[in-house]
Amino acid sequence: MNKNSSRRSFIKRATLGTAAMSAAPEILAGSYSQKLLLHKTYHQKEYAHNDQIQLGLIGSGIQGIYDTRAALGVNGVQLVAVCDLYEGRLDRAKELWGDDIYTTRDYRELLQRKDIDAVIVATPDHWHKKITIDALNAGKAVYCEKPMVQKFDEGHEIIKTQKQTAVVCQVGSQGMSSLGNEKAKQLYNDGAIGEIVMLDMYNDRYSSDGAWQYPIPPDANPSTVDFDTFLGNASKVPFELKRFFRWRNYQDYGTGVAGDLFVHAFSTLNFVLSSKGPNKALATGGLRYWKDGRDVPDVSLTLYDYPQTATHAAFNAVFRINFIAGNGGGGGFKIIGTEGEMEVSQNRVQLTRSKLGMTPGGYSMVAYTEATQEKIRKEYAVKNTTSRATSLNTGQTIWEAPRDYKGGHYDHFFNFFEAIRGNGTIVQDPTFGLRAAGAALLANESYFNEKIVNWDPVTMQLV
Repeated sequence: MNKNSSRRSFIKRATLGTAAMSAAPEILAGSYSQKLLLHKTYHQKEYAHNDQIQLGLIGSGIQGIYDTRAALGVNGVQLVAVCDLYEGRLDRAKELWGDDIYTTRDYRELLQRKDIDAVIVATPDHWHKKITIDALNAGKAVYCEKPMVQKFDEGHEIIKTQKQTAVVCQVGSQGMSSLGNEKAKQLYNDGAIGEIVMLDMYNDRYSSDGAWQYPIPPDANPSTVDFDTFLGNASKVPFELKRFFRWRNYQDYGTGVAGDLFVHAFSTLNFVLSSKGPNKALATGGLRYWKDGRDVPDVSLTLYDYPQTATHAAFNAVFRINFIAGNGGGGGFKIIGTEGEMEVSQNRVQLTRSKLGMTPGGYSMVAYTEATQEKIRKEYAVKNTTSRATSLNTGQTIWEAPRDYKGGHYDHFFNFFEAIRGNGTIVQDPTFGLRAAGAALLANESYFNEKIVNWDPVTMQLV
């Protein structure tokens, strides 16, 4: 990719073709302000009953339900079976999707069914590797929720199994296939922000739900919850409902804020930049408020280094999470470059371009005589090589999805099912999934070991 050429192309289009970019752009003092619509075309068809993709859900908790709802929004998909270790969730599955749904506590029963073509794996993180590999070996296409793995080495096992079986496997970071990501990637490749220098990601929360303190149902007890199976290969501990229903709070089963939230940002960042990821991380933080037995921090700040590659300059990334944000909460994902910045979300991209100040102002001139100041101004005027096109191409453009946009979650499942039917390729395969998960897990490695950690983003190994 020739970044200088694409940058010049972007400037030319934005400056000379501003009117074409928007029906009614507003030109303000050499800058522009405009709103544009993103567009998405779906090539769908109706499927006969015997041509449906038969789906099984493994893990019918919060994310499993949202995943299944998105999946069933795609034409030609039918849910036939649900697995969960809590009886109440199986009852909820029938309530949502009908009494004909087959339910079980044993995921292996789903994998043995010949009428199931694909499965969603939406279990706690420490079960992702085993169930995904078992499903691939059973010939079932897999949609594995992020993070793909709980531990670094597990990812290579999934990659190996997927290559051996040649079965479709997609990682479920749902924003990956969104209109926002697609537009941000196009703009970056066009040179809209120049060379990247920084990524700023934050997620502030101010609720018990946001801090994973999920409600525990009153009927949960040893007879309705299969706690021993839930533990899996984790340390054996006495029956405890908090561990089962709030598993994200524990290192034994989850991956903390990094695996829950960082991994989404890495998926988007690596996609937009065509990057393999960072090579260094340094994390800090602490447990500041939600001292409910959890052993992961509720405030986390991590600095990442990205090395220079063929697709991007060397840059730094800042990831910060606060689960006790007194400001009420909010989040952001901002890619900052030498000539502008993009704020990216699933449904929206805001591009802001500014003119770099290269002429000395009053602050630096105050120490010189008026005559000297005038000479300096003339010297800078002669040296000023900023083109008129670059000067004019400043301002803000916002691209927004239309109101009827089905959303990134739908798009991700649409791509998954199209790949199963042989009509396309997935966006987030296991190799991509490990690069996103691995980068996120660096934060935990650094935080708990209190040191800088190094990572080879090509081989996906700790250094």
